[in-house]
Amino acid sequence: MTVHQLITRPRTRLLTVLAACLFVLLGGVPGALADTRRDPASTDCISTPAAYKAAWDARQVRCVSPSLFGTTHTRGDTTLYPSGFWYAWAGSNTNLERYLQLRSRYGDQPPKTGIGVLSFVGYPGLDSWDTPTDLAVYTLPAGTRAQVPAFETWFRLLDEKFGHTDAYPLAAQRDLVLAYSRLGKGEDVVGAFQDVTGCRRGQLLKGAAPSAAIGCSRDFLDALAAAGPSPYDGASSLACFANFQSGYTGPRDAAALRGVLYQCQDAGFLNTGVGLGYNTYANPFVCKSAAAQTVRQRYTGREFVLPNASFGELPSHVDIPLDLGNPNQRGFLQKGYC
Repeated sequence: MTVHQLITRPRTRLLTVLAACLFVLLGGVPGALADTRRDPASTDCISTPAAYKAAWDARQVRCVSPSLFGTTHTRGDTTLYPSGFWYAWAGSNTNLERYLQLRSRYGDQPPKTGIGVLSFVGYPGLDSWDTPTDLAVYTLPAGTRAQVPAFETWFRLLDEKFGHTDAYPLAAQRDLVLAYSRLGKGEDVVGAFQDVTGCRRGQLLKGAAPSAAIGCSRDFLDALAAAGPSPYDGASSLACFANFQSGYTGPRDAAALRGVLYQCQDAGFLNTGVGLGYNTYANPFVCKSAAAQTVRQRYTGREFVLPNASFGELPSHVDIPLDLGNPNQRGFLQKGYC
């Protein structure tokens, strides 16, 4: 990630914390982030969406060029993310390589491939997920930047879009970053979300919406209310952020900042804040049950955010339908894939 450094030294320290956290995680996730051995810049690597789909159909495992990205979306969508979103979430070429490995390994058990992709991406609620879902593989328009979705990246983007405001105080940004960068052994980002927002992890993992009934703090809930509807409900990210900036009257603390990112840009409770995926389900590439896997083993691949776009605006793309099978046959989410 290239995070634009701001003028003040405290923000520079924030970036240092994020960089250190990302370095530690990347170095400590055995098997979960392994690239194929060939250089992704090699001419033998897949460099077009059409070639990726051909490899998928043939159940080939190949290296993938960094020029390719992947985003899962509801079948029939015309944009990478629902049209109201400012930024879309995207998986890297290393993720795309992992999906080919899933397809090769579990081609005779398609749900392990389809659900495995969604789990790797970081979907919650997969025990019952039945929405038809596709994987879009695509190249970016010239000049489009893919950025690592660290918390500091979001606040820089907001400063660039709206100008420097008092909506996102540096002290609150610091507290949010530190809550996620000081996880102890066995602690995960769902626990960090609970620590910041009060929302109880057990209820979140069961699919409960944020509310006072599951322990969510007043600051967090008031931030959601001030931001207004999510883009999932037909609003827009920019209107959502603007509503929060002008309408939120509570303390602008870490809980409030976490709330506005949750509501306006789909930074859910599984979001790591450092550009890695995470899920509490079993990592498809670690041959243990979810309960037996360590927190580090449940981190998955590299993720980015990029300006949301319609498929027609992309230089090239393909859609790959994911076979999700029957929700009653997903014991592997907890028992493990192999």
